[in-house]
Amino acid sequence: MIPQKLKAGDEVRVISPATSLHVITPDQRRLANERLADLGLTVTYSAHAEECDEFSSSSVESRVADLHEAFADPNVKAILTTLGGFNSNQMLQYLDYDLIARNPKIFCGYSDITAIATAITVKTGLITYSGPHYSTFSMEKGFAYTLDYFRKCLFSEEPIDVTPSPDWSDDHWYLDQANRTFIENDGYTVLREGHAVGKIVGGNLCTLNLLQGTAYMPSLEDTVVLVEDDNYSNPHIFDRDLQSLLHQPGFDKVKALLIGRFQHASGVTDAALAAIIRSKRELDHIPVVTNVNFGHVSPIITFPIGGTIAVNAENGQVAIQIQKH
Repeated sequence: MIPQKLKAGDEVRVISPATSLHVITPDQRRLANERLADLGLTVTYSAHAEECDEFSSSSVESRVADLHEAFADPNVKAILTTLGGFNSNQMLQYLDYDLIARNPKIFCGYSDITAIATAITVKTGLITYSGPHYSTFSMEKGFAYTLDYFRKCLFSEEPIDVTPSPDWSDDHWYLDQANRTFIENDGYTVLREGHAVGKIVGGNLCTLNLLQGTAYMPSLEDTVVLVEDDNYSNPHIFDRDLQSLLHQPGFDKVKALLIGRFQHASGVTDAALAAIIRSKRELDHIPVVTNVNFGHVSPIITFPIGGTIAVNAENGQVAIQIQKH
């Protein structure tokens, strides 16, 4: 089930299923609202978005109520999450999936939000989106690519050719907007060649793995898996987290693996990643492409969890197209 696409005049609701809106400065909110207004969108905030406890979050009850209210409100056409965090999976057993299914609409965020987005798709069949948070829209520089793919995915039904950004950045932009470092993008890295078409599963790997053994874990059969991780990861952690996913039922039917670009602090270099992939015989028969624009460096694409993607990686050339979103 594909939610209705956005158009000028639509209302977007900001909710905080993980980190509180309290941590987003007034200047950052002002720029994010301007950016969304430029798209013709009106921003509203959930009732408990700014609640902030000792975990920089809020109670499960508050977060669940805000998500339910956003889905139930007919004026709200899309839901953006404030930020990622650590505790989105606390909400999963309390969500009213029937309510969500009766009121399908865009739900977008990434990182820890992978838990909620995946659970919604699994339990309702509604396509959800891994893409920028509300706070991401406050990025002053290097945002054009992110905005372009957000618009392509959420305002249009046309297939999306995913090409590498001209450059990328791994700095703490939210702490210092003026002094940014951008690195020329060398493009995708092909670790295994091949071509595939499949349903998208994925997002943040360590968050996705939290769903293993639960009713919220998606089927992996006939999927293209997209995974990334942040600077809490390192080569050893990413290796075992990936291996855990490879052990899941149905992984032998996965069609392709796409990996987002890693942060410098993770130490997951191209060489380390190549060595990790070489060690996985389970991946020998499928295309594996790394350094794709999603994850915790910027800019990022928006991609549909539950949508369809085609990957062609042969002779060192890569073509990636999001077909159903």
